[in-house]
Amino acid sequence: MTFPRAADVVIIGGGVNGASIAFNLAERRVRNIVLLEKETLAGGPTGRSSAILRQHYSNEVTARMAFNSLKEFQEFSHKVGGECGYVKTGFMIIVDARDADRLKQNVAMQQRIGIKTQLITANEVKQIDPYLCTEDFLYAAYEPEAGHADPVLTTSSYGEAAKRLGVQVFQKTFVRSVKANSSRVLGVETDKGTIETQTVIAAVGPWTPMLVAPLGISLPIHACRAQICIVERPAQMKEEVHPIYADFVSSIYLRPEEGRQTLVGSIDPKEAEDRAPNPDSYKEAVDTHFRDEMLEKLAKRVPILKNGLYKGGWVGLYDITPDWHPVIDQVGPEGLFIVAGFSGHGFKLAPATGDMVADLVTGGKSAVPDVKFFNYDRFAKKQYIRGQYEYSIAG
Repeated sequence: MTFPRAADVVIIGGGVNGASIAFNLAERRVRNIVLLEKETLAGGPTGRSSAILRQHYSNEVTARMAFNSLKEFQEFSHKVGGECGYVKTGFMIIVDARDADRLKQNVAMQQRIGIKTQLITANEVKQIDPYLCTEDFLYAAYEPEAGHADPVLTTSSYGEAAKRLGVQVFQKTFVRSVKANSSRVLGVETDKGTIETQTVIAAVGPWTPMLVAPLGISLPIHACRAQICIVERPAQMKEEVHPIYADFVSSIYLRPEEGRQTLVGSIDPKEAEDRAPNPDSYKEAVDTHFRDEMLEKLAKRVPILKNGLYKGGWVGLYDITPDWHPVIDQVGPEGLFIVAGFSGHGFKLAPATGDMVADLVTGGKSAVPDVKFFNYDRFAKKQYIRGQYEYSIAG
C-alpha cells in the first residue's frame, strides 16, 4: 500500500480507542481516513488490559457509555464483524459500610438508565459464590451481564472492519509531530513521510502529552504502571469461572481467566503514584511486594485461593488524569482532537468512545451526547468530575 500524502482524517494510535474511532468514522461515510500505529494494533497498553466489561459507574454519563459499550461487545460479530472474545461472568462491586448508601443510590441510577444491576446482601453474594468471605460487608451491586473480552482480538476486529470500509491502516509507523499554524492543524510528520490533513485525532494514551506539548498544550496526564498477578485456582474449586469482583474493602479486583486461573490487581488510587515517566521504557515485571500484598488480600477474600499457585503476571500502563476521567475534546488548533486519559477505563468504554468521537468530529449526535462532560478546560478551572464514592477509580 502506497503511503498517503494527504488525508481527510488522521488518527494517531492503534489501540482499541483509535481502532474504534476509525471504524465509527468510516461507518458515517467519512472518506480518506488514515490510522497510524507505531507498533502493531493493540501493541501498547490495550494489549495488556484486563479487559473487564462492567457498567458500574457513579456518574450517569460514564454509566451510559459503559451500558452502550457492553451492548456492542455482546453483539460484536453482528455490529462490527469479527470477534471480541466476550465471556459472560457477572460482576460484583463490594463496598464497606460508609459507602453503602451511595451504592444504593448508584444502583438506582443505573437501573433507571437500563442497566441490569441489583443490590444484593452479603448472604446473597454467598449463594452466588460460596468461596467468598462476606463477613466485612453488608451489600454488593451485582451485574449478571458483565464479563470480559480479548483486547487484542477486539482491536484487530475493529481494525479489519475499518479497513473493509476503506480506512488505510499503517502499522510500524512513528508519528514525529503534528504540524499546525497559529490557528489550525496542517498535517502529521511520520518516519515514512508527511501527511497533509486538517483533522488529527490523538489517541495515544500515555504518549499524548508528549505529542501535543510542542503545540503549546499541557495535558495533565501521567503514566503509571498497572500490575496484574495470575493465580491458578486449586482443584477444590469446581467451577470453571467465578464472577469478576471490584472489592473496595480490600482494594483489589479479581477476574477469572481460562485455564482455571484468576487475575488479581489493585484498585487502590495510591497505585497512581507508581509512575512510569517514560512509557517506552518501564519495569514490566511485577514487584515482589505487590505480589505478596495481592496474594495476602486474595487469600482473605477467597480463603480457598490460599492454596492457589502463583503463575507470574504482567504490567501494563494507565494514562491518568487528576479526576480519573478522560479528555475527549477539540483542543488547541482547529482540527486537533484529543482522546486520552482514560485512567484504566478505556477498553470497556471503547465502543461508546468511538461513537462519541466520530460525532464530535462530524457534528453528529451520538448515543451518549454529553461529550462536553470530558472537556479539556475542566482541569484549568478545577471543575473536576467527581463520583458519588470517595474512591476515584470507580468513576
